[in-house]
Amino acid sequence: MTMPLRQRVAANQRVRVLRALGVTPWVQRVERSVPVTNSVEPVLPTHDLAVGVACVVVLPEGGSTRELDLLGRLLNACGTTLARAARVRVVGGQLTADVPHARAYLVFGEAQAHALGRTLPAAVMHRAQIVLADELPLVLTAADAKRRLWSALRNLRRALAAPEN
Repeated sequence: MTMPLRQRVAANQRVRVLRALGVTPWVQRVERSVPVTNSVEPVLPTHDLAVGVACVVVLPEGGSTRELDLLGRLLNACGTTLARAARVRVVGGQLTADVPHARAYLVFGEAQAHALGRTLPAAVMHRAQIVLADELPLVLTAADAKRRLWSALRNLRRALAAPEN
């Protein structure tokens, strides 16, 4: 005996059944179409380096999709401060962009730490919390590297939660 998988139900009957079951039906919002003019350029947010940022993540060159996905999930799990952290790459032992002055730096790998140390002024390094973590491929494969990373992130979150001096 063949039964249809889905039977069509009138919209008002569906709403009545859902309410009887204690489910609040939600309605998808429809965006109003706004005419777009080509004369106005979108304003991209600029970063004021004098104000500084909360955290900067220093990453090695390359990185697989799996590693970058791990990093994104990791930073999102640690809250909005780390999820919105600036990300800077190190290519050939040099940072690819200017590093903003931050309260904390999360550095993945010793080579990246050396590149950061060559770039930042000593006064900024003295004020900032610099956390050195294992490189992402090692974090993906070794349990002790994961444990060290979570411990480092916990200390980093505490340092960012503390009021600035």
